[in-house]
Amino acid sequence: MRQKLAYGLIAVMLLSLFFVAYQQFQNGAKPAVPPVVKPTVPQVATPEFNADSAFAFVEKQVKFGPRVPNTEAHRKCAAWYVTEFKRLGFNVIEQKFQATHYKGTVFNANNIIAQYKPALPKRICIAAHWDSRFMADSDDHDQNKPIDGADDGASGVGVMLELARTLSVQPLDIGVDFVCFDVEDQGDNNGAPESWCLGSQHWSKNLHTFNYMPYQSVLLDMVGGKNARFYKEGVSMDVAPRTVDKIWRLAATLGYSEYFPDDRRPGITDDHLFVVRNARIPMIDIISIPNDGAHPFPDHHHKHTDNMSAIDRNTLKAVGQTMTAFIYQTYNGVL
Repeated sequence: MRQKLAYGLIAVMLLSLFFVAYQQFQNGAKPAVPPVVKPTVPQVATPEFNADSAFAFVEKQVKFGPRVPNTEAHRKCAAWYVTEFKRLGFNVIEQKFQATHYKGTVFNANNIIAQYKPALPKRICIAAHWDSRFMADSDDHDQNKPIDGADDGASGVGVMLELARTLSVQPLDIGVDFVCFDVEDQGDNNGAPESWCLGSQHWSKNLHTFNYMPYQSVLLDMVGGKNARFYKEGVSMDVAPRTVDKIWRLAATLGYSEYFPDDRRPGITDDHLFVVRNARIPMIDIISIPNDGAHPFPDHHHKHTDNMSAIDRNTLKAVGQTMTAFIYQTYNGVL
């Protein structure tokens, strides 16, 4: 008898719930749906970028001598890159190849790719060229002698090495690839654009990973000089304006708007152009183009004055801290 009574009460309760639901349906009310809870990413604070350490990385490269392909300085510096990235815990790929200079010389070249957590699918690509120009064609003396390339070459890799050191001590669950392009700065001022950026042309046609397509992609070029100004470069704005705007807004919030003016400049021939053309990777260019007109680059560009005296720790800090925040805030889901 008690069992039958219990069954009867359950039946009445079910009918009551059905009636209430039916009335809500008739009145246009939607049944309650539990909210979808997205998995949260543990937030990681953005560490400080050490400009003194970056300066030391630039200085180390310059001490090898001009990093012109086929020279001992070039070979020794490449070997040091490999050792240093491996010391920081990165997987290193050496992409050795031969490239023909517009003067006919065959260069033994080496693109060096340092991978942070290579198994992770979400990746950020940060690139810079590491060679220095074989002649000081913009100088008024010793034009046939090679230059140190402290800003034009070493500064970008110096920032990347310090970013790598930062990741090694404050790890993230995000993939980062540092790509060091060779043979960027050996081109013909009066020739075709294809005489420049031979390393990025090779890499973009022979990617180190099948179907490689990073989440974000940034080129650093001349990012350590005094009085640097990083305007929004034309090719970058054409292919990835949202990435450009994110980084420039980020720089402004960090107090570096003086270095990153909210203004656009025409597109230039640089490594990112061939990465966009050949690999269809929307790489942007952070490059110092402080002047107007036909000579937009810094005054030490392709001169012997592109030595350590041209390097400013404040510029390295502005770019390095912005890129540090870019990496860590991308992981945090802010960018």
